[in-house]
Amino acid sequence: MFLSVFDIFKIGIGPSSSHTMGPMVAAARFLDDLRGGVEKIPGSTRPYRLWASLHGSLAFTGKGHATDRAVILGLCGLRPDTMDPDRAEEIEAEVRRTGIVRPEGLGELRFDPAQDLIFDYGPALPGHPNGMVLKVFDPSGATYHQQTYYSVGGGFVVTKAELEASAAGIKPAAESAIRVPFPFATAEQMLHMGISSGQTIAQMKRANEEALLGDQLNDRLDSIWQAMDGCISRGLVQDGILPGGLKVRRRAKGINEQLERERGRNMNQPHQANDWLSVYAMAVNEENAAGGRVVTSPTNGAAGVVPAVGRYYLDHCVGAHREGIRDYLLVAAAIGGLIKHNASISGAEVGCQGEVGSASAMAAAGLCAVLGGTNAQIENAAEIALEHHLGMTCDPAAGLVQVPCIERNALGAIKAVSAASLALRGDGSHFLPLDNCIRVMRDTGRDMNEKYKETSQGGIAVNLPEC
Repeated sequence: MFLSVFDIFKIGIGPSSSHTMGPMVAAARFLDDLRGGVEKIPGSTRPYRLWASLHGSLAFTGKGHATDRAVILGLCGLRPDTMDPDRAEEIEAEVRRTGIVRPEGLGELRFDPAQDLIFDYGPALPGHPNGMVLKVFDPSGATYHQQTYYSVGGGFVVTKAELEASAAGIKPAAESAIRVPFPFATAEQMLHMGISSGQTIAQMKRANEEALLGDQLNDRLDSIWQAMDGCISRGLVQDGILPGGLKVRRRAKGINEQLERERGRNMNQPHQANDWLSVYAMAVNEENAAGGRVVTSPTNGAAGVVPAVGRYYLDHCVGAHREGIRDYLLVAAAIGGLIKHNASISGAEVGCQGEVGSASAMAAAGLCAVLGGTNAQIENAAEIALEHHLGMTCDPAAGLVQVPCIERNALGAIKAVSAASLALRGDGSHFLPLDNCIRVMRDTGRDMNEKYKETSQGGIAVNLPEC
């Protein structure tokens, strides 16, 4: 099993990796099918009008997650890693006004979001809670081509056929061709490979990545960190009300200013370490809620935890150095890959334990590694952090990634640092292995009532007067 660090950490836009980035990627993939000369359905002539339907969680919280905008932008040919978020509103307005999209290489296609973009509030599609169907019709109204996609969390998108093949244990040809020196699929395998090779988790993960990327790895890791750190810095200076109707005010700027003043007057309290962690995480998730550029870590809804703990390491930990951030990201991605492979990072599938819980486990492992932890201590740190997010629901108010998501990232970062510290105080031995904890998270998510899995039909979402 191999998931690259750049599969786990992807630069994109807010507010959601599964509800914004995923649908945009799916729409772009659909256009690629058309450009590639996909075999048309017999009896049709040429592409003329596009149509999309959103199902399950994509329908229930799609408005709050800007899923409609994501589909529109994707059908215009834009992609989350390269588009300019500042132009999104302008492009969306133009499509809604004209009912036309002009993706490169396909000419002019009809697409009126008011009629051709359907929020289906019936039962979810059978493959995954985040399902969508894309179709293109010819001028007579006959279906020219159609495809079902699932946005499975963290910006990952699969077709119906790909999902069914994965469930049957069939790997894609490209994945089957990947050969890495340390192909661990479980934490147990990872620890055994570390013992037999004498390598740290960071060294093994680096070797795997270099097998594919060679000497590009450090530059690409640095780019990911620059995007994370830049998101924190932007969030710390922005003010105002977040979009969506809840009238949630940005708080990171004000909290940061208070902390800077108190630091200048030597008024530091010991617990202010938690305040710094919180403000870094909140800065990222306020940017995400505003539709800004963020890095999936492993999702947008949990995008603040890993950057916050990384910034905390650099700015507050004794002996921290810039090169350490590379190992931090490598180890965090190794843990994120294990969780995604053996459970889920999708809030619509397993609740917020799969998003903020996974992010906290990743950050705890990464911090433990760069503070000198052994492989066993790193695995222990990840388990502690994940264990104490088990059962956490995903119940965003009004379907927006704001309440309780922003503060949950702050607390996820605090738990990550606590978990790393606890693990470093021990020798790595502990009662519940990380693999078992991941399994518990998966099973808990399967048993969780659907109204607590990113549908905004339970919990906090229905117990606020604003909703």
